[in-house]
Amino acid sequence: MSFRASLVAAALAVMAAGPAAAIFDDNEARKAIVDLRGVVRANDDAAKARSAEAAAANAALMQQITALLEQSAALRRSLLELNNQIEAMRGEQATLRGSNEQLAREVAELQRRSRDVGQTLDDRLRRLEPVKVSVDGREFLADPEEKRLHDEAMAVLRGGDFDRASASLSAFLRRYPASGYADSVRFWLGNALYGKRDYKGAIDAFRGFVVASPAHARAPEAMLALANSQAEMKDPKGARKTIDDLLKTYPASEAAQAGKDRLASLPR
Repeated sequence: MSFRASLVAAALAVMAAGPAAAIFDDNEARKAIVDLRGVVRANDDAAKARSAEAAAANAALMQQITALLEQSAALRRSLLELNNQIEAMRGEQATLRGSNEQLAREVAELQRRSRDVGQTLDDRLRRLEPVKVSVDGREFLADPEEKRLHDEAMAVLRGGDFDRASASLSAFLRRYPASGYADSVRFWLGNALYGKRDYKGAIDAFRGFVVASPAHARAPEAMLALANSQAEMKDPKGARKTIDDLLKTYPASEAAQAGKDRLASLPR
C-alpha cells in the first residue's frame, strides 16, 4: 500500500471512531484532514518531481546512448574506410614492389650491358693503342694494325714465298712510309726481291736502304747484298765498287769480312 493510501485510511478511521474520538472537535478533524491532504499533495508533487527527474534522466540517458550509438556507427564507418585505405595501400605497395623488382631487373640488365659495352670499348681501344716494339735494336711505337701487317709480311717471307712477301712489304711501305719498321722493311724487301731473282729491284731496295739509313745495324749487310745483286746482274765493276765502299765504311763488320771473300771471287 502506498503512503497516500495509508494516510487516507487513517483519516477515515478517525472519522468512523465516533464517540471514541470525541476528544477531537470538528475543527481539529478538519485541520487534520487538511494537513493530511497537504502531505498527500506534497508527496504527489515530490513523486511527480521525481518522475519528471527520472524521465529527464532517462531522456538524457537515451540521448547519450543515441549519441554513443551514432559515434559507434561513425567509428565503424571510419574503421571501415581506414581498412579500405589500408587494403588499397597494400595493393599499391604490392604494385610498387613489383615495379621496383622489374626496375631492379632492368637496372641490372643495363649495368650488365654497360659493362659489356665498356669491355668491348676497352678491347677496341686496346686494339687501337700503340704498342712498343723493338726491331734491329731500335724501339718505337706502332699501331696494332701496323704491327699486324708487318708481322704477316715477315711470316710470308720466312715461309719462302718471295713473290707474296715482296708484294706485302711494298704495300706496307706505301701505307706506312714513316713507320719505325720502314728501314727494316726496305732491307727485307731487298732480300725478297733477290729471292725472286728480281735483282734490279733488289739493287734499288738495298741502295735506298743504305742511303736512307747508313747508321742502321743492317747497313753493312745491305751493302754486301747490293754487291751480290750487282754481280748477279753481270756488273762486277759495280759489285767491286760497292764492296770497296763497304770495307771503307764498315771495316770491322762481319759483312766486310764476307765482302773480302766475295771480292776475291769477282771477275776482273
